[in-house]
Amino acid sequence: MSSIRCIVAATDFSEFSERAVRRAARIAQQHNAQLHLLHVVRPLDLYPSLTLTPDEFGHSDQELQQAEQTRVEAMATALSGQFGIRVLPVTRLGRAHTEIVGYAQEVAADLVAAGSRGESTLMDLFLGSTVSRLLRVATRPVLIVKKPVDEPYRKVLAAVDFSPVSAAVLNHAFGLADGARVETLHVLGSEVEQRLRKAKFVRVDLTDWLARQRADAEKQLDALLASVEKGAPAGRLVQPGFPPAVICQCIEDGQVDLVVLGRHGYGGGLQDWLLGSVSKDVAFAATCDVLLIGTGGQ
Repeated sequence: MSSIRCIVAATDFSEFSERAVRRAARIAQQHNAQLHLLHVVRPLDLYPSLTLTPDEFGHSDQELQQAEQTRVEAMATALSGQFGIRVLPVTRLGRAHTEIVGYAQEVAADLVAAGSRGESTLMDLFLGSTVSRLLRVATRPVLIVKKPVDEPYRKVLAAVDFSPVSAAVLNHAFGLADGARVETLHVLGSEVEQRLRKAKFVRVDLTDWLARQRADAEKQLDALLASVEKGAPAGRLVQPGFPPAVICQCIEDGQVDLVVLGRHGYGGGLQDWLLGSVSKDVAFAATCDVLLIGTGGQ
């Protein structure tokens, strides 16, 4: 099981970031972890092509940071009282995704929580949201919170492709489930989908071949689960198809609250970066919260 001792929750005081903060607080309560509440103040003269060093921030920027620090401290006090957890209020000056990643590295965060959307500007429409930029550069597990936080997660879906990150995906899924039902899913993928389409076109029966593919995948899934689940309840699903579509359909059909998957698995690389990887597609299309795990379980 994953061990969560330090959580960084990013807030810009928007409705979506408030959801992320409250989910992070619930997880901190569940794991007796410390919550770092981080707000990044964008300097008034920071433009897309400009990077400022700390000694170049103006007096007005520092005054704004101090005002926002007071606001973050008030939020931290309220969260600490409500959830009975340790909350450290923090502000930084700079670009949001850069400062979030840097601070998470600095405190060796086990989890970074962010809202799926924030206080967007016209500039964000062209450059992409903070969370999309965060996903490109983060090295720690990133939890994208989409749903209102009413209760602990009730159903968790762990999508695995049997790449090296799959064990970490399952560990994090069981860790955040806190006893809730975990469904494990392996999508047979593009090769199977292509062969099925071709077989339909030429009218060839691949029933036995597909059954063998399923059986092999189920054996691998059983072996993977045996190494991590340690008696926790888990279901097993093996489906053919286009991975992002299958994962999102399973989320809808199973009324899943959280999906966990690797940031990069088999098939990753430049092509995925240009065309859209499975993790990126699911992160933006899924209706539930999404936890992305990097290589090495980070």
